Amino acid sequence: MSTHINAANKNDIAPSILLPGDPLRAKFIAENYLENPRCYNEIRGMLGYTGTYRGVPISVQGTGMGMPSMGIYSWELITEYGVQNLIRVGTAGSFHERIKLRDIVVGMAASTDSNYVHTFDVPGNYAPCASYKLLLALRDASKELNIPLKAGNIVSCDAFYEVKEDWWKRWAAMDVLAVEMEAAALYMNAAYHRVNALAIMTISDHFVTGERATAEERQNSFTDMMKLALEAAIR
Repeated sequence: MSTHINAANKNDIAPSILLPGDPLRAKFIAENYLENPRCYNEIRGMLGYTGTYRGVPISVQGTGMGMPSMGIYSWELITEYGVQNLIRVGTAGSFHERIKLRDIVVGMAASTDSNYVHTFDVPGNYAPCASYKLLLALRDASKELNIPLKAGNIVSCDAFYEVKEDWWKRWAAMDVLAVEMEAAALYMNAAYHRVNALAIMTISDHFVTGERATAEERQNSFTDMMKLALEAAIR
């Protein structure tokens, strides 16, 4: 039962899935961490794989950039394929000196400047937040693997290139940790359908210091984040 964006059949996708924005990061995770990975999707170049991790079926699929793309892929994964646990593994830009390049940030909540929430017709401001179940699983994995985390509020923005240079300082003043482009839509979809979602990001850009990771590092080297996500997914 393929859809217009996914070639998978009903049972091709596991109940737990990792969702990198970059399909090549999905390929890297599948080839380096999953046992017997099988590619189930190549439509639009958005690669999807299912294999096992420590004996547990796990899928990984690219979602593209931005909330509209994440919204479409995660909605179909939930409603058409029955996915119950969705973990975004991506990159983010830090707003604070205490959050360094390559630190791992977990979005306990995801503020946003997007109007994505309009689709749910809520009569006020909605606060998208992570699944407590996955958050606890991630905390336990962090302790066991001795991989530190920083958790708090993040912001999901529609625009990558902002016209006003100091826009981020107003988010930082509210102790928002970092910016990315997908988590809020994922959290809203998951909440609406009563499933679990979590967003884990490695800091690839720094608004204070000006540091940036290379494209190759973004695709292949943020392995601590990948390990944590896989461990949280199987608990």
